[in-house]
This record gives sequence, C-alpha cells and structure tokens, in this order.
Amino acid sequence: MIIDPKELSPRDTYKLLIGSVVPRPIAWVSTLSKSGVRNLAPYSFFNVVSRNPPMLGISIGEGTGTRKGTVKDTLTNIRETGEFVVNIVTSSMANEMAKSAETLPPEADEFDYADLPSAPCEAVAAPRIAEAPVSMECKLHDIIPLGSDHLVIGEMVRFHIKDDLYENGRINLAKLAPIGRLAGNYSLVETLFSLPNEDLGEIIKRDVEDLDKRE
Repeated sequence: MIIDPKELSPRDTYKLLIGSVVPRPIAWVSTLSKSGVRNLAPYSFFNVVSRNPPMLGISIGEGTGTRKGTVKDTLTNIRETGEFVVNIVTSSMANEMAKSAETLPPEADEFDYADLPSAPCEAVAAPRIAEAPVSMECKLHDIIPLGSDHLVIGEMVRFHIKDDLYENGRINLAKLAPIGRLAGNYSLVETLFSLPNEDLGEIIKRDVEDLDKRE
C-alpha cells in the first residue's frame, strides 16, 4: 500500500506516524513558570540531536482537549525561562506520568497533582523529579517552528543518575527498565541483546509467545 500524506487528514497522518515510528522514548519534561508554578508533562517526540555539545530535542504540539489550539505550558515556560529538565520514565512511575499528562489549567502544579516529590537542580531553576532514575538539566539552544509543532532543542548541562544505575561510566539498562511509546500504548524494554546474534530467532519467538500469553 502506498499512501500520500497530503491525501489524509492531519489526524490520520499522525496515527500512521505514531504507529510506525516505534518505540519512542519519552521525555518527562519539568519546567518552572515565570511566576514559580511547577509544570510536568510527557512528550514522546523526543531524542538526542547532538553529541558534542550534548543536546536533546523535543517536539511540542498545541494544547489538546479543553485547551485545544492554545500553547502548551511547557513551551511557554521554556520560552520565558530558557530552561527545562528531561526526566526518564520507568514502569514504576508510569501511572504518575499519565496523570501529569492530563489537561490542567496553567496555574496547576502537576507535581502536586500527580503526588510526585521534586528535587532541586544545579544549573537550572526548574525542578527535577526526585525519584526519576535519570534527569537531565537543559538550557535552551533554539526553538524551531515546524508546521503546527515546535522543535525545542536544549543543551544538556547536568546529569542526575541514581547511583545503582551508574556502572563504569555507563547506565545499566536492565536496571533502568524504561518505557516507550507505541502508538496509543506503551512498551516495557524487557529483552536486551547484541548483534550479530545466532540465537536471535529464538529470542524473538520467545518474546512473541510471551506477548500472545498476555493478550
């Protein structure tokens, strides 16, 4: 099947995009408004965009639900303060992440709403999630308008990594247990393997069988 996105509605194109580009990492972004209100929201249009200097990119769309057509608080806060923090989401924090994604008024504090303790950062005023396994403090580099969205690029200026995850200069991914976005669902990174791998067929077969059992 060949599909021209120009012949689809933006929503239908979006559905195909989020079902094709998977799994996507999730940036749980914390910011602080000019008036001091803490904000927290997850974004799955997220990735590393530069190694040297280290930079992260997050695509932020317009508001949804009752705030459809408005600018999201995350983008407003980053524009006004030039700072944000990317927190990594694990399965143990997934419900709190979903709660922080609900549509709330600008004066609402998502940390309080999701019952999440915060912790101070070193180089930015925005708070981080105290229990996040990894948090990355960022200074705004650029905001690039892209159609209906805005690509926010930040230079990462501090790592906060839980001690039990840090091993010989690397992060133990098995202990991290991050979750990813799959269209409207989520995935848990459960199987790690290196390539080439003669047992890859068996690994895939086992994972498929486990998935069938869950369904």
